[in-house]
Amino acid sequence: MSEPFRPAGEGVRTRLFQIIFESDTPLAKGFDIVLIAVILVSVLVVMLDSVAAWHAAYGELFYWLEWGFTIVFTIELALRIYVLDKPLRYLRSFYGIVDVIAVLPTWLMLLFPGTQTLVIVRLLRVLRIFRVLRLMRFVGESRLLLDALRRSVRQIFLFFFGIFMLVIIFATVMYTIESPEDGFTSIPMSIYWAIVSLTTVGYGDIVPMTSIGKAITVMLMLIGYSIIAVPTGVFSAEVIRSIRADRYSDQACPGCGHDRHEKRARYCLKCGTWLDEETPDPNRASEKG
Repeated sequence: MSEPFRPAGEGVRTRLFQIIFESDTPLAKGFDIVLIAVILVSVLVVMLDSVAAWHAAYGELFYWLEWGFTIVFTIELALRIYVLDKPLRYLRSFYGIVDVIAVLPTWLMLLFPGTQTLVIVRLLRVLRIFRVLRLMRFVGESRLLLDALRRSVRQIFLFFFGIFMLVIIFATVMYTIESPEDGFTSIPMSIYWAIVSLTTVGYGDIVPMTSIGKAITVMLMLIGYSIIAVPTGVFSAEVIRSIRADRYSDQACPGCGHDRHEKRARYCLKCGTWLDEETPDPNRASEKG
């Protein structure tokens, strides 16, 4: 006889897994929406607490809200660990590390109560902003943007390398032409001027005074306008390619929580776990039979 993927008595784990890691049911979507709302409120509390006037007036309220959010996210992390068959793999993943960082700073206050350490913990609390990255799970299309960014890294790197060489050439010419009294005291300072001019920012702290220098500046600014569209075009082309080649689903693995598999995949790419938590693994069923 075949046996279910999870043994009897673990129906609660399966149900919790579907709610926490999946997003194809109303309850799972509701969980994601509530979680995102709590994330945004917790980040807002951190931002308001950093304002001296608000901290003086509502510091105690912010303190207890911080502990409330920490307890909520700690329970959530514990549930994620509980429902996975291979939780260590999840904790070593990007989102697992983010989840740990989200709750760690506040708990450190109990272990290290010294004044100097509190200052360090205060800085670590800023890491809670990384909870917002969990929004990427809610928007599945962001995967296409990440894929396109990875594909276009080499082209964009070569493009910026060429721009940097162009900046050095213009900076060296300006260093030769212009006077040190006008701010062109060295090639590195001239590179700073070239970057400011190329990006059309124009701070005005270093200004060419000669006619040739002004003509070169105009040329550099026109080049800056013309090259802005190049990396944008490269990235857009890769986004279109990713959309056409998208063959992945958001099926989460019951073992490690990894949620990027090919649509026809039956086993997890990372840990080899059977992906369909509703049906038994045929290989296990044949072994038991």
